[in-house]
Amino acid sequence: MSKPAALIIGSSEKDSDLFYATKFIAPDPFIFVEIRNKKYLLANDLEIDRAKKQAAVHAVVSTSVLSKAYRAKFKKAAPLEEKLFWFLKKHRVKSLIIPADFPVRYYEPLKRAGFRIRYKNPPFYEKRSIKNRYEIAAIKQALRATEYAVAKAIQVLKKSVIKKNRLYYKSKLLTSEFLKTIIHQSLLEKSCIGEHTIVSCGQQTIDPHHRGSGPLYAHQPIIMDVFPRHEQTLYYADFTRTVVRGKASPVLKRMYAAVKEGQKIAFQMIRARMDGKKVHAAIQERFSQSGFQTGNMGGRMQGFFHSTGHGLGLDIHEPPRIGAATDLLKAGQVVTVEPGLYYKGIGGVRLEDVVLVTKKGCTNLTKFPKFLEL
Repeated sequence: MSKPAALIIGSSEKDSDLFYATKFIAPDPFIFVEIRNKKYLLANDLEIDRAKKQAAVHAVVSTSVLSKAYRAKFKKAAPLEEKLFWFLKKHRVKSLIIPADFPVRYYEPLKRAGFRIRYKNPPFYEKRSIKNRYEIAAIKQALRATEYAVAKAIQVLKKSVIKKNRLYYKSKLLTSEFLKTIIHQSLLEKSCIGEHTIVSCGQQTIDPHHRGSGPLYAHQPIIMDVFPRHEQTLYYADFTRTVVRGKASPVLKRMYAAVKEGQKIAFQMIRARMDGKKVHAAIQERFSQSGFQTGNMGGRMQGFFHSTGHGLGLDIHEPPRIGAATDLLKAGQVVTVEPGLYYKGIGGVRLEDVVLVTKKGCTNLTKFPKFLEL
């Protein structure tokens, strides 16, 4: 039996596998088919010329040309799926492999048309996990932009004035929303788009994914977790720092030191063929030895209750995982290292860097310094 043809239908602006396969950015859906190691992109008149110049495929096929040929042969117009069937049959395709999130509106007609179909769970392209030089450079570019944006936010925090434990900047109450605006505007200067950025403060920080809102307070933890996407390359950065404007409490200082040590443990252990589960367990064990327990306390999870890290690239979360499940690391993978501690009544601390896995260790791609008090 011949190798099934790969079929993806979607917008490459949103579908990372589609962009990876074509290197063509388009906001509207198009068709990609890989038949016997040859790549075809089926595009409408709006995108056809740009696709011919930019897409990394063997051939760009005009859907309007397909329409004319179909009408001439069958004496009727055809919806997109009929043109697709015709194209596939002309190329002697009988079986297809599709992503698990393939659109149902095309799946059912393909089945009825007699194609053998099997779906594949993510990642559709396993080789996406191993980054080449271009991809590593793209991630570093997004990281530099992120560091620039967070530096701007920290400048604002440093210049803020403390009045009755609240922060004021240029005589106005400093809020999470204002700091996120500074970050997003700074990211735009570097051609990056920030979404769902976290700037949380105080008790908000005990929930790792609380985006933060309202006034920022002195002497309390402020977590900034920024994960923008570069507009041109579509690669992500991921970056977290925890700071305090004013004086951190003794327990918060101990938490910060423990989290920083947790990162150091990961940096020392991460290398090709290392099980991410062992890295995660070593950090958890060290936290426990330092007196920072994890579990359900007072009706909510506290301590270190999320994974240590995840792969990074065209998606913000990619394989591999550094967490509770076994996952062997490979040279060339890019992963985050983001341990954290979160306790009710104290707040949260999280630090996050991005590292490149190598045969004998790892290289930290993040350059931004770590400090707690401002």
